[in-house]
Amino acid sequence: MGQPVILVDAYSQIYRGYYAVRELTDQQGRPSNAIFALSRFLMKLENEMPSQLGAFVADKDKCGFRLEIAPDYKANRSPMPDELKAQTDTIFELVNAFGWNTISLSGYEADDLIAAIAADAGEREMRVITPDKDISQIATAKIKLLVPDRSGGTFECRGPEEILKKFGVTPTQMVDYLALIGDTSDNIPGVSGVGPKTAATLLAQFGSIANMLKRIDEIKNERIRAKVAESGDLLRKNIQLINLKTDIPGSPWQPFETCLQRRAPDWEQVLRIAHERSLRTLSSEIEKMNDKTPPVVATSSEKKQPQLF
Repeated sequence: MGQPVILVDAYSQIYRGYYAVRELTDQQGRPSNAIFALSRFLMKLENEMPSQLGAFVADKDKCGFRLEIAPDYKANRSPMPDELKAQTDTIFELVNAFGWNTISLSGYEADDLIAAIAADAGEREMRVITPDKDISQIATAKIKLLVPDRSGGTFECRGPEEILKKFGVTPTQMVDYLALIGDTSDNIPGVSGVGPKTAATLLAQFGSIANMLKRIDEIKNERIRAKVAESGDLLRKNIQLINLKTDIPGSPWQPFETCLQRRAPDWEQVLRIAHERSLRTLSSEIEKMNDKTPPVVATSSEKKQPQLF
């Protein structure tokens, strides 16, 4: 079916880059560490993932329908650091200059949009670049996750087999698995005393939370049986929070061939941003590609930084 559609969970990548590269500023003293990190990531995509269809998918605002279910949803998260906030406009300008469209929709999270795009993908292959476990619920033989490793050098490809091996559950059980253990990053509490191994064992026995609640007397461990018995409402609420929406009005990613069409990079714009933000490595790469050698002012603030990809 040709090259896969490439979807990037934008803010997970932006935050990852921000924390991986520190104390980097441009000639005017403005923070540029996240911009630098994303420039390396974008160059990797350009060199290694030439698919014609793809997009960066981003959160736009708070997720209203989840906050109605749980007002404390994600309440434990700190606001975006000011140093990162100051870089996001330039980051998305750079994303656009590299030929990527950005998809976002008020009231929905990036994960929901990714799931909805995947539901509309038909027979297309798809690769989703994200570290989030939530997205595992959409994995199939055609839809696979590319999870950046800790060093940032490679991606771990996760399909159904890899997810089963890593978590002990299938993608279709991932919502119930996370509902049982909870998700601290989203401020979703799990069932007390139920960790990953216990959750996987319970789902192997019952198949789903719905079946487990119907057959609760079959849970052998008395302590776990009591905890699950008193957590029915919590589990049902967690499933609502974790289950990704696919019935999103408007389908802003359709038609695929227009909304997800990757353009050729505008190297002049990329080079302009690189010069403005003192990204000497990026400037040098582009100039070599285009056999151009315009003068670039060196800046002492651009220290040697780790290669993310």
